[in-house]
Amino acid sequence: MDFRTDILGEPYQAVDLPLTPDDEGEVTATLVRRRAHPNGAAEGTRRAVLYVHGYTDYFFQTHLADFYVDRGFDFYALDLRKYGRSLRPHHSPNFVRDLDAYAEELDEAVRVIRDVDGHDTLLVNGHSTGGLVSALYADRRAGRGTIDGLFLNSPFLSMPAPYAVRTFGAPLLDVLGRFAGTRKLPTPLNPHYVHSLHREFRGSWDFDLKLKPAEGFPLFAGWLAAIQRGQRRVRRGLRIDCPVLVMASTASTVTLKWDDALHHTDGVLRADDIAALAPRLGRHVVTVRIHGGVHDLVLSGPEAREQLFAELDRWLTAYL
Repeated sequence: MDFRTDILGEPYQAVDLPLTPDDEGEVTATLVRRRAHPNGAAEGTRRAVLYVHGYTDYFFQTHLADFYVDRGFDFYALDLRKYGRSLRPHHSPNFVRDLDAYAEELDEAVRVIRDVDGHDTLLVNGHSTGGLVSALYADRRAGRGTIDGLFLNSPFLSMPAPYAVRTFGAPLLDVLGRFAGTRKLPTPLNPHYVHSLHREFRGSWDFDLKLKPAEGFPLFAGWLAAIQRGQRRVRRGLRIDCPVLVMASTASTVTLKWDDALHHTDGVLRADDIAALAPRLGRHVVTVRIHGGVHDLVLSGPEAREQLFAELDRWLTAYL
């Protein structure tokens, strides 16, 4: 395949994955690759990991790739359709009407990793919305040997809203999603989470604010309806047949203004909801809570990151 140098520079490479056009026209996903042994097959590893990002997000967490490469995994990351590297001017950003649509790029990424690059062990690492998407995909592909392990970093298993809102608002949202899918909802993304991360604001990380803007992208009715349908599938129970590791913070912060707690709690989702729903993913699920963790746990402070990587290393040693 015709990999090119990625926007992150060497040793990261990227390739476009053409997908079936939708009602907005041409659609692609982007597969990013970093070899554990850049010299090629003679030193190659048979193990690989595929990272799937969250909402209003893209892959930039190179220290996560460092962790896997140091343990002998070839690292891959998928920028889903209409996100990050895959977003085109004619797209409604981040928009999809059904989460199962992502199976197309996930299948193609798995094909490249297994059949083209020759790996026989595959871990999928999903964050937030990418965690929900990865879990649903693993459930759909259960019994086929597609995935050997699943690590979910603060997966989006439940809406951070009161039960009554989730229950009684769902039918209206389903109707809107079906007949007015691209209607923009008056619910802007809270910018303080990104402010807690990016070094131009109150954080220490650097990433492209055009690809991951603090105010987010428009929230579309069809996308949110698709998320809620996926979450209902989780609540009914999935049958993922590979080992699953779910991690979440020990605490959450709900705020519309700046709060220093955003530096050491989940400021996006309810971490307790994630932990409560994790057992419904499959029969072999390990749940770990990270003290001081933020929503994207790998972007937490040093002590929380150290705990996360120690727990992940222990789980990888046990199951992969």
